[in-house]
Amino acid sequence: MTAFPKTSALMRRGAEFLGSDYAILCGAMSWVSERNLVAAISNGGGFGVIACGAMTPELLDAEIAGTKALTDKPFGVNLITMHPMLFDLIEVCKRHQVGHVVLAGGIPPKGSVEAIKEFGGKVLVFAPTLALAKKLLRQRDGAGADALVIEGSEAGGHIGPVATSVLAQEFLPELAADHVVFVAGGIGTGDMIAAYLEMGASGVQLGTRFACATESIAHPDFKRAFFRANARDAVASVQIDPRLPVIPVRALKNKGTEEFTAKQREVAQKLDEGVVDMAAAQLEIEHFWAGALRRAVIDGDVESGSVMAGQSVGMVKTEEPAAQIIQTLMAECEAALSRK
Repeated sequence: MTAFPKTSALMRRGAEFLGSDYAILCGAMSWVSERNLVAAISNGGGFGVIACGAMTPELLDAEIAGTKALTDKPFGVNLITMHPMLFDLIEVCKRHQVGHVVLAGGIPPKGSVEAIKEFGGKVLVFAPTLALAKKLLRQRDGAGADALVIEGSEAGGHIGPVATSVLAQEFLPELAADHVVFVAGGIGTGDMIAAYLEMGASGVQLGTRFACATESIAHPDFKRAFFRANARDAVASVQIDPRLPVIPVRALKNKGTEEFTAKQREVAQKLDEGVVDMAAAQLEIEHFWAGALRRAVIDGDVESGSVMAGQSVGMVKTEEPAAQIIQTLMAECEAALSRK
């Protein structure tokens, strides 16, 4: 691996926590963050993360085994907290002795963090507010998370309402001295990584920058959509019914955006009629996204599928090996730190 002394010094805590050369996590992108990309990122010195998404325990088992066959480097697994078989998925991670589990999509259910830490796994969580972050990180009865990811609204996929730059200013001064904190959302260059590291971040997470890596199995048309897009094309979905809380999703604007609006109306009507309860309604929304994303990523339907992308999409111009992307980011970061 190339030496980047200034960057590595600031990343040391995050890299040691992950067990990787560089504290660069790959955001978990359903259908994209699978064995090939995850292994390539880990082999390239970063930290790949399998996106479990809506996988069954059997599928996750096969994906972890497949990833292990491609890399002997550390990698993690991202689990969605609202998955109906969450604890079965945790058991799969236990069988494979997965070193790091990212719990995303909501507050971790009671017992989930403990179940992961019980087999020696490290737990990473997301938190939209500083108060919740402090609560999740508090070590009490073995239920405290080991690291935090703060992700701003510039990110692709499911997002919160606040920009990364604002979250970083709020969270890092309060948490960075005592906790491992990764920053995510809208990061496309090493210059931005340098800024967050200097603010106290232990590392960063990028998704959009890796979606079009050479090793990504995403359809060529999906990748071409990224190459054509600019920041303004990556728009957040709109919640149309206040009774149906829907986490906004950022994706490239297309016909699929309109189809999601129609889906919300359909699910809201089911709620009104008592056909489904709130939990089932939200799960139906998640299944919609999983299907729409698959159509875009796997089938190449970039018109009606969901082309999830962050606002940094305009910085993705070509297909490159994951290892080269990481080296470019590290070199840019080192150059930015050396200008000081």
